Amino acid sequence: MAKTFDLILKNGVVVNCDGEGKRDIGVIDGVIVDIGDLSQASAGETIDCAGLHVLPGVIDTQVHFREPGPTHKEDLESGSRAAVLGGVTAVFEMPNTNPLTTTAAALEDKLNRAHHRMFCDHAFYVGATHQNPKDLIELERMKGVCGVKIFMGASTGDLLVEDDEGVLNVLRHGSRRVAVHSEDEYMLRENKKFAREGDWTSHTDVRTAEAAVSSTIRLLRLAREARRRIHVLHISTADEAPLLAAAKDVATAEVTPQHLTLAAPDCYRELKGLAQMNPPIRDAAHRDGLWAALRRGVFDVIGSDHAPHTLEEKAKPYPASPSGMPGVQTLVPVMLNHVAEGRLSLARFVDLVCHGPNRIFQIAGKGRLAAGYDADFTIVDMKRRETITHSWSATRSGWTPFNGMSVTGWPVMTIIRGRTVMRENEIIGAAGGEPIRFQETL
Repeated sequence: MAKTFDLILKNGVVVNCDGEGKRDIGVIDGVIVDIGDLSQASAGETIDCAGLHVLPGVIDTQVHFREPGPTHKEDLESGSRAAVLGGVTAVFEMPNTNPLTTTAAALEDKLNRAHHRMFCDHAFYVGATHQNPKDLIELERMKGVCGVKIFMGASTGDLLVEDDEGVLNVLRHGSRRVAVHSEDEYMLRENKKFAREGDWTSHTDVRTAEAAVSSTIRLLRLAREARRRIHVLHISTADEAPLLAAAKDVATAEVTPQHLTLAAPDCYRELKGLAQMNPPIRDAAHRDGLWAALRRGVFDVIGSDHAPHTLEEKAKPYPASPSGMPGVQTLVPVMLNHVAEGRLSLARFVDLVCHGPNRIFQIAGKGRLAAGYDADFTIVDMKRRETITHSWSATRSGWTPFNGMSVTGWPVMTIIRGRTVMRENEIIGAAGGEPIRFQETL
């Protein structure tokens, strides 16, 4: 008797934990139930993926969607629209909103705002402050919470725990992995005098490599003292790589497409404020060092650090211009282009944006193509050539630092829990995003 499914993806090259191969995938009730030859099976819907690669749904573990707060830059709906157009099926959203996401009420408000307004599935970080460490034990276990976030260096917003005592106090409360923006706030304050008005190349003189390295050295020491798992975000220096490689007992690490693709000073001369982010885009020697670390397996995930501001805000002369750039929609095409140019394998890309997030954050039912997992798929055409443009950007801010970049490799379909939400650059149907589940909090 022939099997019957709700959905069959047929004839695609499936990329999962046992390699790449032409296989079919059968889905029932939004869950993968079979992978193999399903040519004799029937389904309510069949999608022919001939010539395409079927990846696990890409998970972007660092985005700033600005809601509640400065929603003229972005909100949960527009940010998630950009995500699914870029092939991203789930996101972890950051707590530096207004009000800050530091209480149970603020977390519940975000979940309510997101429910069926966001097109992708989602989870939220709770922000650590000097005042809330004792609350974190309960807050980190709330529905839809991916973990705790510490800002050791000030960035956009008002969250900051810069001192060792404060960081240690946060790390001693709770048990889930803590994500950290690692820049030494004391050095950043001292270096403000090096900012040259209207000169974005001085951003690296203010937020130096030494400030990042100093903070990460301190952070790793504190994490070991507290016996707490940490996740160090947006690594920007080659010098941090050996520190992180020697700290796998407590630390995982993220790198961004921006730090792997752009390089100073050219990016600041060409893009001016559009290239400004924290920590900064650094010179080609640091970029090459990040690639060397990625090839050695130091980095566990790639996250976009999607953090939009308007073009008007970005046009202010440095240092009045804000730091941050859109990235959730370009994560997949920019990194697939690196795959096409031989800088990393497709399997390694999948590990960084699917398996890595699943493993590090103990996501329930996402990040792998396997029976029993959510039917989340990022379907890509590895040979398709496209040009990334401002006009393609769905982010409310309406721009991308990669405007005009020609890429090989493109997301052509985004499927979340068995439902197609994007096909050929078109969003299909109403928003249906749900909170991500985590094994540590079920």
